[in-house]
Amino acid sequence: MQELIEGLRVQFCNKILDELCDAAEFKIKRERFAFSTDSFVVKPLFFPGGDIGKLAVCGTVNDISMKGARPLFMSLAFIIEEGFEFSQLERIVRSIKQEAARADISVVTGDTKVVERGAADKLFINTAGIGVINYPRRLGPRAGAGDVIVINGGIAEHGMAVLNAREDLKFASNIKSDCRSLNFVVRRCLAASKEISIMRDPTRGGLAGALNEIAYSSNLGIEIYEEALPIKPGVEKLCEILGFDPLYVANEGKFVCFVQAKDGPKIKRAIGKEARIIGRVTTAHRKEVYLRTKIGSSRILPIPESDQLPRIC
Repeated sequence: MQELIEGLRVQFCNKILDELCDAAEFKIKRERFAFSTDSFVVKPLFFPGGDIGKLAVCGTVNDISMKGARPLFMSLAFIIEEGFEFSQLERIVRSIKQEAARADISVVTGDTKVVERGAADKLFINTAGIGVINYPRRLGPRAGAGDVIVINGGIAEHGMAVLNAREDLKFASNIKSDCRSLNFVVRRCLAASKEISIMRDPTRGGLAGALNEIAYSSNLGIEIYEEALPIKPGVEKLCEILGFDPLYVANEGKFVCFVQAKDGPKIKRAIGKEARIIGRVTTAHRKEVYLRTKIGSSRILPIPESDQLPRIC
């Protein structure tokens, strides 16, 4: 995937695109904006805790929010396979309406295309979103040496919920996707500290994938602590049974906040009781991520070579 993206990026090189953030930051006169686009091909369309419609809104809102922006407007485009049940489309549209209202973002433009049977897998959704940035510091793409890393809750819930539904595993534990819009909790963090350097939602590639991207772009090392990682027992057990590493499983309602160490407690309070400080940024082992295990040893967390779970977003 990295090779594919790089091959495309070189055709359009510019200062904004070359940052390779999930949302672009730009200025019009004195106003700063964040702009993002995304496509959603999750399978199945409905899963515990959400559906492709809710996912499309949350994914758009969260990418904009990670730049410190307040989401304002989004576009919505459907690619529908011939024969797709209209009742299911109505259900998905209602879900989009509900989540957009919760996130206080307006759908202001869109498009609909129908393709012949077999040319798509029921339904694909494309979105774009824009928001305004008022945070005084420019967020990303680099962390700062000495930053602590705060996460807002348990990891790997979305990926395991989708897999459980896709394969009809009937796992006894009630695992639900963490799919939700993060703009309001992000707003509390921005109000709590002016020393945030970068925020990132660890979607495809999971927590380890996001941390590797940040370590590489920052030319710094990252160390995280196994004992501090929040993983719900049911998620951990399912990962263990199926041989998945929860650090590489996608999330849709989690984010990591890199902030100067003195403000780490402020960010924890702003997020709430599920927040954890899970690591720090160092000048050692640059461009690499290390896990400090519960027994005191260390192991490297490499860049994921492939998606453990395709089509989870």
